[in-house]
Amino acid sequence: MTAETFIRIDKHPEKNGMTRRELLKSATALSAAFVVGPGFLAASNAAWATEVEALKPETFATLVQMARDIYPHDHVGDEFYVNAVKGYDTKEAAPDIEQGIRLLNAAARLKQYDNYLSIGWERDRVKVLETLQSTPFFQRIRGGLVTGLYNQKALWPLFGYEGESFSQGGYLDRGFNDINWL
Repeated sequence: MTAETFIRIDKHPEKNGMTRRELLKSATALSAAFVVGPGFLAASNAAWATEVEALKPETFATLVQMARDIYPHDHVGDEFYVNAVKGYDTKEAAPDIEQGIRLLNAAARLKQYDNYLSIGWERDRVKVLETLQSTPFFQRIRGGLVTGLYNQKALWPLFGYEGESFSQGGYLDRGFNDINWL
């Protein structure tokens, strides 16, 4: 995904003569990685879209990719990563996040890429992330993802986690000593 794959649209379809549904159809036909507009971000190759409030859409898209690279799970859809980073899309957090993404893009440029999103291979993006792993920005995102990503109940079945057990009598009464897997 590169910065050139961004398509800007107006948030109001009556101004550009295209509904969001039509836009998504045309973006899929163009094979755009993301469709971006003021306040609107959607993936043409996935089943998610979100409205961004305080962050630039490019920043939010970079944050989603960063989240996927920090905690990579091929069987987890992008929509879970979008939900995990959505908490950073606030007026209070936006200045620090925008600055952090500028830092991330600068690190990518040092490795001869246009920006972080233009890096095609995960291993190359991880090398860029490794250069920032001691920064407060990286630690903030990494730490927030632990709860932001893994506390989503809809995600738990993908990892085989059945949820808390206290309300069902605790683990002792609910298979703690069940060793039928041996």
